[in-house]
Amino acid sequence: MIVVTGGAGFIGSAVVWKLNSEGIDNIVIVDRLGTSDKWKNLVNREYADYFHKDDFIKMVCEDRVPFEVDGIIHMGACSSTTERDADYLMENNYRYTRKLAEWAVKKNVRFIYASSAATYGDGTLGFSDGDYVSKTLRPINMYGYSKQVFDLWVLRNQLEQKVAGIKFFNVFGPNEYHKGDMRSVIHKSFRQIKETGKIRLFKSHKPEYRDGEQKRDFVYVKDCIEVVWWLLRNREVNGIFNLGTGQARTWNDLARAVFAAMDRQPEIEYCEMPESIRDQYQYFTEAQMGKLRSAGNTIPIRSLEDAISDYVVNYLARGEICL
Repeated sequence: MIVVTGGAGFIGSAVVWKLNSEGIDNIVIVDRLGTSDKWKNLVNREYADYFHKDDFIKMVCEDRVPFEVDGIIHMGACSSTTERDADYLMENNYRYTRKLAEWAVKKNVRFIYASSAATYGDGTLGFSDGDYVSKTLRPINMYGYSKQVFDLWVLRNQLEQKVAGIKFFNVFGPNEYHKGDMRSVIHKSFRQIKETGKIRLFKSHKPEYRDGEQKRDFVYVKDCIEVVWWLLRNREVNGIFNLGTGQARTWNDLARAVFAAMDRQPEIEYCEMPESIRDQYQYFTEAQMGKLRSAGNTIPIRSLEDAISDYVVNYLARGEICL
């Protein structure tokens, strides 16, 4: 069995979609569905069983998992960059991940987990995924810190040659509809254009960046899951890797690409950034992809324009919310 935690969530359910497309259905979904609509991500998927995240970790800790596990793809986490409950983030994002990793390493089970570009903080230390750099990073929000703590645990215990971590940059694409305020700007912008004809972007509060010229490394979820699939098949490849396009693009670029995909003329409006996030806002992110490429990964990554076109034309414009 392949266990996918967060299997009903955004990236996790896309991983299940990829596994199904490869003819694999011996999958166990681990998640907490709650009252959100993310259960819809599972409707078209084939899998063997589902466990609530609390029940599954209890079975792991008591070493009574009732099936043979071939791999764990751990995408489950609280991904809100504005979450303020630090105890919850440490328990959910660090402690839970550590328990799974300890069990997987002990059982010689392939373990792939989601880290985050939020570990890079304000970017002043660069975006190298070299292990020596990881130890020096200073995240600027609690979500990023909870991910950083686990990366450091991996390095401290010399497990970087036994597990694979992925520092996802700004991921967007199908299956994200349920994420509320954490949906991508592409998803939000499509709705804004349909309703008002405009896209609203944050003003810049740094003089070196004009409004809308803040830069991020936006990466399509379909490309991300190809990398996850590659790591699953190449279990000799381990370490903590960046996953982005390797090219930072502006929010204005993104907005123009959404307008183009909808065959509309750009109309962008700039609004004030909430004070609550100004001190935690990343003005620039760009994945250095050399480490993953040096490990043998040659999977092509789509341009921002091509990825947005696929997302808008083949999903959002057709009213399709899931892969």
